[in-house]
Amino acid sequence: MLTGSIVAIVTPMQDDGRLDYPRFKALIDFHIDQGTDGIVVVGTTGESPTVDFDEHKELIRVAVAHAPRPHSHRRRHRRQLHRGGDRARESAKNAGADASLSVVPYYNKPTQEGLYRHFRSIAEAVEIPLILYNVPGRTVADLSNETTLRLAQIPNIIGIKGRDRQRRARLRAAAPRRPRIFAIYSGDDASGLALMLLGFKGIISVTANVAPRLMHEMCAAALSGELNKAREAHFKLLGLHTKLFVEANPIPVKWAVAQLGLIGTGHPPAAYAAFERQELFSDLTRLSRNRTACRTLRAYNASTCATAARPAVDPPCLDGRAGRLSAWRRPAAWPLPDDIVELLPKAA
Repeated sequence: MLTGSIVAIVTPMQDDGRLDYPRFKALIDFHIDQGTDGIVVVGTTGESPTVDFDEHKELIRVAVAHAPRPHSHRRRHRRQLHRGGDRARESAKNAGADASLSVVPYYNKPTQEGLYRHFRSIAEAVEIPLILYNVPGRTVADLSNETTLRLAQIPNIIGIKGRDRQRRARLRAAAPRRPRIFAIYSGDDASGLALMLLGFKGIISVTANVAPRLMHEMCAAALSGELNKAREAHFKLLGLHTKLFVEANPIPVKWAVAQLGLIGTGHPPAAYAAFERQELFSDLTRLSRNRTACRTLRAYNASTCATAARPAVDPPCLDGRAGRLSAWRRPAAWPLPDDIVELLPKAA
């Protein structure tokens, strides 16, 4: 069973909208080094609505191929999930992904029986473990507890991720009635600790993109019953949990990951207000001083992820390719502040 801190990884993009695979591999290496327990590829945070089907498949293939083999001591890091329908799930299975995260159908507002039949047909179509994803704030349709418990009886359906607060409360109430092998995951970083203490198995996390070590430590402590240690980590992270959602995900988190030097500034958070950027940057700086989070391997920026200085471009606008945002006007170079750089591990 997949447990712990499961990062909903961002998808690096170049200025022209093409995917940045070298930096994507470097992000995976970064999470392995920092202790992340699992990786969700091409989820909402990974901008699944803006990548085409071929890109979707290639991101899954690259992630699975680049992660360490399960016979090593890093076994947990080969746990790759993806989000998508039958064709994407088939490609994920062929690539070697461990599970699939499938969101409630949106826009059509299906009935509960329709939702049951939808997920049952997906589970029966492709033999890869399926985790349900209920996020009514984005899909409108809401998967009820009773329908979830019916779906939990299907052997191939192994868990559910819940995002909205009211729905998570319902999931807590349903937890005692679920099959033992059916896991519940929080999709909300801020309440993840409390939910794990109530029986949830982990967090599919946005915050883990910028503070993976501390998120892993918090989840590990919570799952092992070390309440004081988990609570201490939680309060260090609480500011990030809040500020990473001041605008629609993944706008703030992609800005923050770029500030850490882990990705370039292609498809950046164009609409992110200057005040909110400063507030978030203060939290990143504070955590870096603790040296328990926000650590990056600078060797990546000096070698495989090195990119030429990019010229300033026009202000934010849709670039015509799957609705991606072009970069905002900025200096050609975007270095980290000295107080953060000094605390990062030196390149080997």
